[in-house]
Amino acid sequence: MEKRVTFNERFLPYLLVAPQIIITLVFFFWPSGQAIWQSVLLEDAFGGNSKFVWFDNFSHLLADPAYFASVRLTFVFSALVAAIGLAFSLLLAVMADRVIRGATAYKALLVWPYAVAPAVAGVLWGFLFNPSVGIVAWLLGGIGIEFNYVISGNQALLLVVMAAVWNHVSYNFLFFLAGLQSIPRSLIEAAAIDGAGPGRRFWDIVFPLLSPTGFFLLVINILYAFFGTFGVIDALTKGGPGQATNILVYKVYNDGFRGQDLGGSSAQSVILMLIVIALTFVQFRFIERRVHY
Repeated sequence: MEKRVTFNERFLPYLLVAPQIIITLVFFFWPSGQAIWQSVLLEDAFGGNSKFVWFDNFSHLLADPAYFASVRLTFVFSALVAAIGLAFSLLLAVMADRVIRGATAYKALLVWPYAVAPAVAGVLWGFLFNPSVGIVAWLLGGIGIEFNYVISGNQALLLVVMAAVWNHVSYNFLFFLAGLQSIPRSLIEAAAIDGAGPGRRFWDIVFPLLSPTGFFLLVINILYAFFGTFGVIDALTKGGPGQATNILVYKVYNDGFRGQDLGGSSAQSVILMLIVIALTFVQFRFIERRVHY
């Protein structure tokens, strides 16, 4: 029998949800509305004069090859961050789930990177791979690998991906570990008695039961790659070298605050919002079908 919550006071339910509604209106709908309005305006750098130009900002944006290069880069970057981050976090969670001695210390150490701010993570990885004083760059040079992310676009992108994955791996690890520990051990033991090996048990039992957690983390990691990696990029490469790490969210900031193209950057933010909404819809519409609840 389903139990429903009832309230004696008529306005109590609205009072309870009011803080969340206010936060959503103030920090999402209001800025989004301002961005949409500003995207159809042409403003000077000082904000003194503005002109309604309809969709000219979008037309100029869609005719810019550099913008489409940033779009392609963002999709590649997001796919790498999500795929590597989820795979590595799942591996760590499976290893932590099997650890008996020293498990508490092992899990605590894996959680620590999440306490590091993205900008600080970018600075740390920049020190490690600095071509002049970085210990990792020096070790790579000792084996004949020249790593200089300051002048190499591919190396800069690789370094940003590694820093972003490291900064978010703890978040994924916690959810994967919780999902693994919620799976009944009796199912795994029954499969082992039937002769299924570790790989078969993981693929046929653990992985399907872990799919709701994996789907949730997939959505979160895509959003993180699109927006949460801004601090890493700003502290590490500032979109360079040669726009090699200039993903969409950083391009919005770079064109709006540095280039003072307020209308163009607002149009970029609107398109970015539509892209993220479309990606989220596709994930819930098609990928969720493979999730076993």
